[in-house]
Amino acid sequence: MTTSQLGLVLLFVLLFGLFLWGRFRHDVVAFGGLMLAVVAGIVPAEHAFDGLAHTATVSVAAMLVLTRAITLSGATDQLGAFVDRFTRSTVLHVASLSGVTAAMSTVMNNVGALGLTMPVAMQTAARAERSPSLLLMPMSFAALLGGLVTLVGTPPNIIAASYRANVSGEPFHMFDYSFVGLPLALAGVAFVSILGWRFLPSARRRAARSEAFFDIGDYVTEVRLSASSPLDGRTVAEVGELFAAVDVAILGLVRLGRRVPNVPRRFVMRPDDVLIVEVAPDNLMRLLESYDLVIEGHEGSAMGLLSNEDVRVGEYVVVQGSELDGRSGTRAQLAGQFNVNLMAIARRGARVRDRLDRVVLRPSDVLLLQGEEERLGEVVRLLGLLPLAARPLAVERKHGALATLAIFAGGLALSAFGILPLEIALGVAIVVLVVADLLPARQLYEAIDWPVILLLASMIPIGDALQTTGLTALIAGVLGDLSSDHGPVAALILLFVCTALLTDVINNAATVVVMAPIAIAVAQAQGVNVDTYVMGVSIAASCAFLTPIGHQNNTLVMGPGGYAFGDYWRMGLPLQAMLTTLAIPLLLFFWPLR
Repeated sequence: MTTSQLGLVLLFVLLFGLFLWGRFRHDVVAFGGLMLAVVAGIVPAEHAFDGLAHTATVSVAAMLVLTRAITLSGATDQLGAFVDRFTRSTVLHVASLSGVTAAMSTVMNNVGALGLTMPVAMQTAARAERSPSLLLMPMSFAALLGGLVTLVGTPPNIIAASYRANVSGEPFHMFDYSFVGLPLALAGVAFVSILGWRFLPSARRRAARSEAFFDIGDYVTEVRLSASSPLDGRTVAEVGELFAAVDVAILGLVRLGRRVPNVPRRFVMRPDDVLIVEVAPDNLMRLLESYDLVIEGHEGSAMGLLSNEDVRVGEYVVVQGSELDGRSGTRAQLAGQFNVNLMAIARRGARVRDRLDRVVLRPSDVLLLQGEEERLGEVVRLLGLLPLAARPLAVERKHGALATLAIFAGGLALSAFGILPLEIALGVAIVVLVVADLLPARQLYEAIDWPVILLLASMIPIGDALQTTGLTALIAGVLGDLSSDHGPVAALILLFVCTALLTDVINNAATVVVMAPIAIAVAQAQGVNVDTYVMGVSIAASCAFLTPIGHQNNTLVMGPGGYAFGDYWRMGLPLQAMLTTLAIPLLLFFWPLR
């Protein structure tokens, strides 16, 4: 092993370790890794930013813009009425939502498809008095399954197609993935609808109360004693007993702007003291009203504010890569920039004991926000949050649904029939949408998930270094030796399983960037069809079913669904085993080795 190869191996170990740790954002880790690779001489400086101009990067960005255009057009607004017809049984409820999500994901970004159907799931779960936990994980998996069907269904397909073009001179076409992906998607959706949700723990499957169907755990918020509060003059012990009667826990106390450490039970409460409390969503208003408390940060009665007909209260999920992901001081930002009040934070699986402005937000945290409907819409649109209720929060008037869909379909057709390359066809569709005033120009930049683009653009040069340093040939030789006694089919199975496991801990786009060159090298060493192995890697990279960190969708549903880390493999492991069993014969049949 050469010095460059050893350095690249150590770099990948470092990157995978940081991806798995999750302490730093994936895009920051990837960009830092690229800079380290350039300084170490592994990636030539003149090729450091080739990933930004790569066709895969451009195509993914264009798909994100087109997904936003479809959302703004209102083309999916009738989903709630459609799903309501199928809520009589859990199987039909899960099947309708999972089927719709998978179908949308065939031509949309996975996260975009789930983002459109998730509020519908929360709303229909409330009406059916059914736990949303039964719906959200199957829908997350269905979005990944739908992405298997077409070239534009998910970024890994686009990236794999570009690697295939490097070998054969021609990328995979629009429906090349359908031969294997469609049967797998149908089988996967059937599994999660009929059996998958039954693997969840009984606590998740328990029917929710209609007034509190968000199983997100209790909120942590701050309440201030008013001058007329009956708690004035009472000890912390006495207040704790009163709060316990309404299932409220005291986590801390702030006096004169300073946190009181280890609050003594005989500590006497005074007006303007601030209590940090943990409270269930349906008990918050009762607590404020019973003891004349005020949500910290507002003047006057909190109940009066909530009764204002122009003010709404809603629950919103922090999405991975949103403007609030990894930030603290959120309350001041929301109040100053949007005139919206952060009332409380819920974090599944961990008790938040700090003051709200000191809490570093994470993906799947749920925020209780209060403000005018238009302001809340701006927060959702500009900060990248996801509403947990089907409220009309978009500030633009939705129009042109049929025209938007027609233009989008036209762009896909240009690519499908080989008239234009995918990235150009999608670009043409975007230009037509903007000229036709169906997509505001400012959305061109707001719609793009820049952390994903930076991650992809950073990982592509590092992935290319696998080949330029000769490391792919070395790994291919090792895999070839391991499977030599059993032939190329064993190598295909090994590649598929390794890719599926890797995508459970790092981004699926990064997984393909790493594994596609290895798959090509293994195929060439075995003297078999490169397409079989590259297609297998692409399919396996979307099988992120075992952890909540393997894909943004899984992280997104963790809080609203009330899932624990270990819940994912309960449903995901049998699903992954079934898909692996089906995928290998399908790959060998439709993409034969010889």
